[in-house]
Amino acid sequence: MDGVGTIVDTSEIQLDPARALPRDWFARPAVEVARDLLGAILVSMVGGELVAGVLVEVEAYGGPEDPASHAARYRNGPARVMWGPPGHAYVYRAYGVYPCCNIVTDPDGTAGAVLLRAAMPLAGHAIMRQRRERSRHAGYRLAEHRLASGPGALAQAFGIMLDHHGLPIDRPPFWIQSGSSPQRVASTPRIGISRGQEFLWRFVIPGHPAVSGRTPRLVTE
Repeated sequence: MDGVGTIVDTSEIQLDPARALPRDWFARPAVEVARDLLGAILVSMVGGELVAGVLVEVEAYGGPEDPASHAARYRNGPARVMWGPPGHAYVYRAYGVYPCCNIVTDPDGTAGAVLLRAAMPLAGHAIMRQRRERSRHAGYRLAEHRLASGPGALAQAFGIMLDHHGLPIDRPPFWIQSGSSPQRVASTPRIGISRGQEFLWRFVIPGHPAVSGRTPRLVTE
């Protein structure tokens, strides 16, 4: 895929929590962290089963000034974790159906988070497939690039559940480590929101098959 390419050389990857991005790496504005997460590797050891994927789509959410952010509506409850400390998981159930995983960003005391929307499978493909197809009709087989495409699909494929809310993301059961920076990054409005649509805070690797949904108003950076 010219322009998208193989983001990382899988033969040289060492999936090791010792290589996890430190929590203070996330102590920056959500928009900055989101852009830098493209090409990074999400690794999960939930239930002792190793799965990994390259992040190809994320969304940034700010504090009370961002009308699409949970921080604009809630200060208590699960959203409280958005105020820090950074480098922790903010997991909530979308539409009462499936968990979505965010990583808390910004300095402690400032609300922000990045929603992990899609990843290209890198390791543990069979485990991802088993988790994703468990509730599907027999005989229906997902394409590899769809296994973790979409925030709910990503959480399911990586075994991320509500029980993981608030956990640090620099050690098992899951962590993020450096990959390779993509050749191109594009930004669009965030998906599924009715407010804050003027912010181009959804970041994708343009043309990558694992990116979920449509990409309106694509702006290449």
